[in-house]
Amino acid sequence: MGKKKKPFLGMPAPLGYVPGLGRGATGFTTRSDIGPARDANDPVDDRHAPPGKRTVGDQMKKNEEDEEDLNDTNYDEFNGYAGSLFSSGPYEKDDEEADAIYAALDKRMDERRKERRELREKDEIEKYRMERPKIQQQFSDLKRKLAEVSEEDWLSIPEVGDARNKRQRNPRHEKLTPMPDSFFSKHLQSGDKNTTVDPLQGLGGLNTPYPGSMTPGTGELDMRKIGQARNTLMDMRLSQVSDSVSGQTVVDPKGYLTDLNSMIPTHGGDISDIKKARLLLKSVRETNPHHPPAWIASARLEEVTGKLQVARNLIMKGTEMCPKSEDMWLEAARLQPGDTAKAVVAQAVRHLPGSVRIYIRAAELETDGRAKKRVLRKALENVSKSVRLWKTAVELEEPEDARIMLSRAVECCPTSVELWLALARLETYENARRVLNKARENIPTDRHIWITAAKLEEANGNTQMVEKIIDRAITSLGANGVEINREQWIQDAEECDKAGSVATCQAVIRAVIGIGIEEEDCKHTWMEDSESCVSHGALECARAIYAHALQVFPSKKSVWLRAAYFEKNHGTRESLEALLQRAVAHCPKAEVLWLMGAKSKWMANDVPAARSILALAFQANPNSEEIWLAAVKLESENNEYERARRLLSKARSSAPTARVFMKSVKLEWVLGNIEAAHELCSEALKHYEDFPKLWMMRGQIEEQSENNDKARDAYNQGLKKCPHSMSLWVLLSRLEERVGQLTRARAILEKARLKNPQTPEIWLESVRLEFRAGLKNISHTLMAKALQECANSGILWAEAVFLESRPQRKTKSVDALKKCEHDPHVLLAVAKLFWSERKISKAREWFLRTVKIEPDLGDAWALFYKFELQHGTEEQQEEVRKRCENAEPRHGELWCAESKHVLNWQKKIGEILTQVAAKIKNTF
Repeated sequence: MGKKKKPFLGMPAPLGYVPGLGRGATGFTTRSDIGPARDANDPVDDRHAPPGKRTVGDQMKKNEEDEEDLNDTNYDEFNGYAGSLFSSGPYEKDDEEADAIYAALDKRMDERRKERRELREKDEIEKYRMERPKIQQQFSDLKRKLAEVSEEDWLSIPEVGDARNKRQRNPRHEKLTPMPDSFFSKHLQSGDKNTTVDPLQGLGGLNTPYPGSMTPGTGELDMRKIGQARNTLMDMRLSQVSDSVSGQTVVDPKGYLTDLNSMIPTHGGDISDIKKARLLLKSVRETNPHHPPAWIASARLEEVTGKLQVARNLIMKGTEMCPKSEDMWLEAARLQPGDTAKAVVAQAVRHLPGSVRIYIRAAELETDGRAKKRVLRKALENVSKSVRLWKTAVELEEPEDARIMLSRAVECCPTSVELWLALARLETYENARRVLNKARENIPTDRHIWITAAKLEEANGNTQMVEKIIDRAITSLGANGVEINREQWIQDAEECDKAGSVATCQAVIRAVIGIGIEEEDCKHTWMEDSESCVSHGALECARAIYAHALQVFPSKKSVWLRAAYFEKNHGTRESLEALLQRAVAHCPKAEVLWLMGAKSKWMANDVPAARSILALAFQANPNSEEIWLAAVKLESENNEYERARRLLSKARSSAPTARVFMKSVKLEWVLGNIEAAHELCSEALKHYEDFPKLWMMRGQIEEQSENNDKARDAYNQGLKKCPHSMSLWVLLSRLEERVGQLTRARAILEKARLKNPQTPEIWLESVRLEFRAGLKNISHTLMAKALQECANSGILWAEAVFLESRPQRKTKSVDALKKCEHDPHVLLAVAKLFWSERKISKAREWFLRTVKIEPDLGDAWALFYKFELQHGTEEQQEEVRKRCENAEPRHGELWCAESKHVLNWQKKIGEILTQVAAKIKNTF
């Protein structure tokens, strides 16, 4: 039965029909159908063709570049087309010149805007850094806190959880025990091979993986030979260590490890670098065998790498090639051991009989003093002009022999100043003068000979000649063309001062102090010179400079004051008083000089002399407030109260000032005459109502009498007249706090802050008020606001440090030091912080820094004294006490609370220091 014929057979294919496309069987194209397998646009494989004719792709790229893009999207209404319309044209010389001019203009314009652009970029970078700080900046405070973590805290930090199993976390280390050689030899002799089954062996245990001749363990292993070889190797190392440059032949067991460390090459490179250097130096030696540095470098290379014998051989060969090289012989002597080095030096002397360095080295190699003298004398026979040889030889001789040798030395070396001066020191007075005269004839240009001559005359009591010698020295040196260097002469004067030659020192200062200085710069320069001399410890030089300055400027008050302070700090009481007598004669209107003189007499318990000085001061300055008050203080301190009252009464009539009235009130108050003090205060306030201290005293007198309402009225009236007096605001606030009106006290301080913005004292009292009330959170908030408003206030930062908890204090102190680096309150807070951490040496260092930067701060002295009472010796405590008495501090919160108390008005500085220190409780 025939199959039914498909209807589409014999019909033409439809349009676009591709056989097999529906089932994915598309037709395949062969190489013969399309020709060579390369597109017409593919690059031709002529990679070595000349440029421009290399490939079709290059030609196409060139054509694309030649065609200008004149599309509308590439057109700008102002600039035109983005490309060059004439790029296809020829590039001629005038085009090149035009381009150069335009480039120069662009460069000039860019330079003009460069500074502004760089500043803008810098500001943008800083702004970006502030907005997006680095990770390390964000965690900087936490990183600083890591310094506070102790070793125990660090070790107690829990480890990160480990995801591994127990066996991986805690691996059991395989325990191996070293076996003696006898064990192995015994088993070898008994025929035992091994005690474990080799994994390469089959399961049946009959087939071995090794051929018969390769079975391990069948050969002979002599352990005795291995031990002998090991001992031989150790002997070689020991012998290598023992053979050193110094001739050591016995190994020091203690220094053995050190010697082994010294054998480690200290060069910076590896083995290949050493080989390269060795080859390079060998090439240099062969190219130029008479070049000493090549031989020395080669020997040092071998020495560094531990090949000492090779280095010695090389250097000795070098001495044969370069027998006239001094460095070569010295290097050979250094590398050779003791006796050999002497032989090398002897050989060097034969080749170089005039070498000073070789003779010095020969003397150094000798261990016996006589042998050294013999070598040096032999050297001086050959090289008699060497100053170094003479000096070395003289140092080994006794004084008498040295004098004889020096007399010969100055004949051989007449231009050596050192030899002449050494001879003069060993001679008698008359002979020394002759020696120095000869020295001046031979060396007319050296100042040291003249200065030594002046010191010689001074030492023998002939001080009137000192000035003449120094003047002749300046004249003679100038005549010989020597420039008088002022700084050098002042240094010589300082050396004379330290040597005890005071007259010579003063004569030198007087002779050279004015050389090379303009007249208008004299005063300033001389004051700097005197301070420099004081810092160098040359007090007589400073005194001579002040004396000369006072002769030139007798009416300058500032010079007299500096000289007086110098005598006060470094001189005696007699010298200070003598200077002040001259000072007030030249400057009678300088009140401070009169007062210093009177105080000096008073401190020496010479009250009548102090009175007479103040009487003379009254004649020179009839209405001086300072002198009136000094006279009152003198009388009141010496219990002459009626005299003090009369003086104050005269002062109020002849020189009425607010301070005079204040002292009058204070005198009556401390003497217990409250009514008289009240009347005087009321009278004073009629004339000087804008003087805040009078209002304070009135309020405090009322407080002492327990009249709180009157005290409040006094403070309020004072604040109306003196709204900018911080102390008045604080006193009123504390009064309200004392009577229990905390809200009113807070309101007073807020009002004070409104009337006196950016006032650290008011902010500090506000913070302390809240802290005393137990509101620590509010005190912290107020402190943050205070530091925003007064960012550079030292007292606020010092308080902020101790407001923090203990772990945070160090970080806060670092921030405080950044803001107020030289503020005494911050430095004091840091000292207290170290004290609280029991870091004694650091605390003492910071206390010293504080009292040095601000000696007027009494609180610093009191805390320092308290610190020394707890941790210092009696000498340290006494030193702090003396320094405090000399500084005479007047300020400080704790200090003023004691020193201005009515019961302590007659107490000395030392007594107040003790009282303040006793009241300090180091609970910080």
